[in-house]
Amino acid sequence: MKFSISKEALLEGLQKVQHVVSTRTTLPILSNVLLVAKNGRLTFTTTDLDVGITGSVEAKIDKEGATTLPAKRLVNIVRELPASEVEISVDAKNVASIQSGPSFFKIIGLGQDDFPPLPDFEGAKEFRMPQPVLRDGLKKTSYAISTDETRYVLNGIYTSFREGKLTLVATDGRRLAMVENDLDFPASHETDVIVPTKAVQELQRLLGDSGEVLIRLSDSQISFSIGDHLLISKLIEGNYPNYRQVIPGDSTERVELPRESVFDTVRRVSLLSSDKSNSVKLVFGSNTVEVTANSPDVGEARETMEVAYTGKPMQIAFNPEFLMAPLRNLESETVYLDLIDEMSPGVIRIDGSFLYVIMPMRVTG
Repeated sequence: MKFSISKEALLEGLQKVQHVVSTRTTLPILSNVLLVAKNGRLTFTTTDLDVGITGSVEAKIDKEGATTLPAKRLVNIVRELPASEVEISVDAKNVASIQSGPSFFKIIGLGQDDFPPLPDFEGAKEFRMPQPVLRDGLKKTSYAISTDETRYVLNGIYTSFREGKLTLVATDGRRLAMVENDLDFPASHETDVIVPTKAVQELQRLLGDSGEVLIRLSDSQISFSIGDHLLISKLIEGNYPNYRQVIPGDSTERVELPRESVFDTVRRVSLLSSDKSNSVKLVFGSNTVEVTANSPDVGEARETMEVAYTGKPMQIAFNPEFLMAPLRNLESETVYLDLIDEMSPGVIRIDGSFLYVIMPMRVTG
């Protein structure tokens, strides 16, 4: 095979697929990217057997063909090439010659025959939705995915297609983030699946702020078609816990908070939260909230904010990172903190479809 392509297009195409490449593998070909030159386009495919991704860019194809080359090494070479035009030719033994201006590289690849094919989704359930809606939903929930590998069903986003809604849920047992959006699909397509973390991360890289995403679902796999890219992932098998039972009922107090100001205040005060307790305390009084942290061996921090609060005096402590995570990923100017008492979970809401349940910590001092 032989083709020429701009350095920028080649690098962009490689960077979109390089994160899926398996780093620890007994199958060397999984460290490679499959390159297919055909019909005026160069197609890139990588897989780690759990997640696969493919994308394509325009190229001048002099001779059609396919090969696999070491992905990370190829990215490093292309990034450093001195000229914007790149010529690549691959011989019958899968040795690639790369020419760019005065630079010349030769790297050894592997034949395409051993590269695992991506699964076929013929007859799968199909769903269509705007890319920005899915991207926004993932941004508002994915930070709450559990990293505890002993609870593998929590190592992904619970994705529920039911009653004309798409519901996304992530939890690690100490907090829970949920977003719901209306979505048109036939009742026969109703289902619940768990999309693993790695696929969620890749999806967030691919989704844009316009256009549609086509989602296909088979019994054990999910695919996302986004422009020139296709992302495929195995689903996590197992039963997701009943998340609705951890959402508290009616709250006794609702506090309206300016999102950015609260985020900045908690970030500053948490500098003096102790490693042991790792908590900040919110003390609510008449139209004020005092945010405090203290560590016996370091010191203490205190900051007062004016807020619209006319309820009874109350205090509650939260893990500062868990409190900041939704504030960092939301865009609304105002958030609402719903409280029952100092021992019950707090719930952060916005005027749109979003809620975040956060478990309190034992109040000290």
